Parts: sequence; C-alpha cells; structure tokens
Amino acid sequence: MKVLIINGPNLNLLGTREPEIYGTISMEDYLDTLRSEFPSFELEYYQSNIEGEIINYLQKDEFDALVINPGAFTHYSYAIADCLKNINKPKVEVHISNIYKREEFRQKSVTAANTDAVLSGFGMEGYRLAILSLK
Repeated sequence: MKVLIINGPNLNLLGTREPEIYGTISMEDYLDTLRSEFPSFELEYYQSNIEGEIINYLQKDEFDALVINPGAFTHYSYAIADCLKNINKPKVEVHISNIYKREEFRQKSVTAANTDAVLSGFGMEGYRLAILSLK
C-alpha cells in the first residue's frame, strides 16, 4: 500500500521549530523510523508552504491512503478541504500538538470533516498511529 504523508506550512522546520511544542526530531529522521517499522508500506512524503502546491500534489492521485498535517491551513483552507472531499481513499488528519489546548483560532479544523479520522496531541507518534489505523 502506498501511503502519502503530506505536511503543510512551516512543518519543514520540525526538529528546530518551537521544540517545546513540536519536539526535537526532524521529519526526515522520523520518516526513517516509520519506514523501518512499516516495511510493507511504501511511504511517500511531501511538504509545502504553498496551498496550491499541496492541492496539485493531492490531485495527482498517486497513492492508496493519505496522512495529512495541513499545518496552519487546517484552520482556514477551504480549498484543501474541498480537495480532500474529492479523495475517496482512507484519509487521516494528524496534528503534532493538541490543537484544543492551543490558541482559539487553532481549535477549529475546516479540513477534518473531509477525513476519516483526526489524531491530535500525540506528538510525532500521531503519524505512526495514523499509519497503524490504515493496516
């Protein structure tokens, strides 16, 4: 099974960005861990700070399941929400921090309604749990 993992804006800074919230491990290092734990899955990773690039990548439709952390786009990207609505494959939204313990504007996800599940507050383990849910 090919699983596409997509991260939105500023998540290219994982490992150095606000480590008290997002931890100290880079996404690249964590991907190595995921790939060793799930050798039967083909894990593809894409990150962009640009909303339209994320939509274009999703519309390629070259995956069997999706794990997405839209980052800040979670809270206001109706364009990504519409794109997710048209994907008829398993989809899990992941948030490293517990968005419900953050600022008020971060407590609403406009994209979540178009996914099958949401994981929030498990740190980087949220990606692992999302993949486990796809087994």
